[in-house]
Amino acid sequence: MGLTLYAHPFSSYCQKALIALYENGTPFEFRMLEPGDGKALAELEALWPLRKFPVLVDRDRTVVEATIIVEYLQVHHPGPVRLIPESADEAIEVRMMDRFFDNYISTPQQKLVLDSLRPEDRRDPYGTAEARAMLDTAYGWLDGVMAGRRWAAGEDFTLADCAAAPALFYADWSHPIGDRFPNVTAYRRRLLDRPSFARAVDEARPYRKLFPLGAPDRD
Repeated sequence: MGLTLYAHPFSSYCQKALIALYENGTPFEFRMLEPGDGKALAELEALWPLRKFPVLVDRDRTVVEATIIVEYLQVHHPGPVRLIPESADEAIEVRMMDRFFDNYISTPQQKLVLDSLRPEDRRDPYGTAEARAMLDTAYGWLDGVMAGRRWAAGEDFTLADCAAAPALFYADWSHPIGDRFPNVTAYRRRLLDRPSFARAVDEARPYRKLFPLGAPDRD
């Protein structure tokens, strides 16, 4: 048995893992997780009781968390695109940028989405204002960083870009980047043009109606 990925194509963290798989043409089985598919969800729960995804299964080994899945693929299923540099110092930069995108772009973006799903009298205006402020600060910092880089950690596409692509994709839907941060906007466009991410975006198109804040008519 080869690799199996338990995932949903519209999930940002699932897209992060998918980009890594697509970058290297790694063969795998996509085990779709959809509401109502009790069998797939039961399989997921048996593998990972927290029922968070993506989850990668490689024979008798279960790997959880998107960043760790990419790391695992680099070690056990390497391909022509090296997503984590051999140089220890360069790898630290890649991992730092990976955590930046997960913690300071994806996390506040998801706060905005999850708040919109609450009943109106249970929403958190203070928390969402904090999330928007964090996104503005993160966009500003990233705009300075990307002034001198093609990809998140330099000239090579890495794990950090696997994290950045879905993070910035959905963040711009939730709290637009706009003209204030031209380097971030240009970087987001380069990510959308990358074949691995373009494939993930196309596979997720049928699910855009699920985006609680309303998916814009673009991208």
